Amino acid sequence: MFNVSGYTVASYGSMITDKTRTNAYVEALRKAVTPGCRVLDIGTGTGIFAFMACRFGAGRVYAIEPDDAIQVAREIANDNGFSDKIEFIQGVSTRVDLPEKVDIIIADIHGILPLYEQFLPTIIDARTRFLKPGGIIIPQKETMWAALVDSGKIYEQFIIPWTKNDYDIDMKAGLEITINSWSDSRPASKDLLTEPQCWGTFDYASIKNVDCEADMSWIMKKTGTAHGFALWFDSTVLDGISISNAPGNPELVYGSGFFPFSKPLKFEINDTVKVFLSANLVGEDYTWLWKTEVLDDHDPQTVKAAFKQSTFFGVPLTSASLKKRSARNVPVLSKEGNIDRFILELINGSRTLDMIAQMLVEEFPDYFASWEEALARAGRLSNKYDQS
Repeated sequence: MFNVSGYTVASYGSMITDKTRTNAYVEALRKAVTPGCRVLDIGTGTGIFAFMACRFGAGRVYAIEPDDAIQVAREIANDNGFSDKIEFIQGVSTRVDLPEKVDIIIADIHGILPLYEQFLPTIIDARTRFLKPGGIIIPQKETMWAALVDSGKIYEQFIIPWTKNDYDIDMKAGLEITINSWSDSRPASKDLLTEPQCWGTFDYASIKNVDCEADMSWIMKKTGTAHGFALWFDSTVLDGISISNAPGNPELVYGSGFFPFSKPLKFEINDTVKVFLSANLVGEDYTWLWKTEVLDDHDPQTVKAAFKQSTFFGVPLTSASLKKRSARNVPVLSKEGNIDRFILELINGSRTLDMIAQMLVEEFPDYFASWEEALARAGRLSNKYDQS
């Protein structure tokens, strides 16, 4: 469920020990696996779901994982007698092929929310290329819910570092960035000001669109203050098996999302609070936009407050960085880029890394202080791009 970069084996262990999450997926496998069936485990990590699929009678399991943690999975498979049933594939599922279609796809690779990095494109690709007609996807469906939140404690995490400090430094320039970000925060159920509203549902057997947008609206039942809104998911792992990271539920490894407002929203009884929320996949991750309005109960045409926020503004960008991303920019490789290009041109199946490192030292003597430094640089690129 996590981005593979930077995660340790201990991180995968924390997922296994989240019993609510792991037990639900294991029970789904118990119900779905039939003797001799084919299973695809996307983002296998250290392999727990692949192993359980074998234990429940799968004839063949394809376990895909881009992280080096897959080596731990191989060792565990060998220690438990599963090696002959599991084919481990180190890579990204959208870039690999399988020798056959499968009966079951299991993939718990999203983050706090299902709209996370390449999760939805990965599910769509796997369903299209790998799943037999009538096959099963685990999880089956996830529904997103939102509710307004009154929590000054959570809100202060966004604003206090930039509005108050003990050093007499004006830090307000950072506030515009943080207030256009959302975070993994867990409001308590008592912090919810409204009933949850459904923002979107993702049926993995049929989903085609990786983006989502919808309007939500609440008529306030009392006077108060909203600091933002919480966003969470209810997951149907398999018919009759579900989990949720909703406020008030037992804490899961996923956490839940909190989207702050630009300023605390004051409202009166029967005022209407409207939120338009959209998430659009741009490149490798999602850009989120939330527009908020408070309409006066006595005059619905009167907008008492209005904010427009986006994670597009939640990332600091210098003018130089923006220029380099411009469609009209004519890029020129830096010295770092030229070194990488030199290495990649040498990785052609005819040279060892030892030879490439020696050539690097000769070509860039002012850059590499030793052969070991050059070998480490070439090794990083080889690890990323070597297809042998």
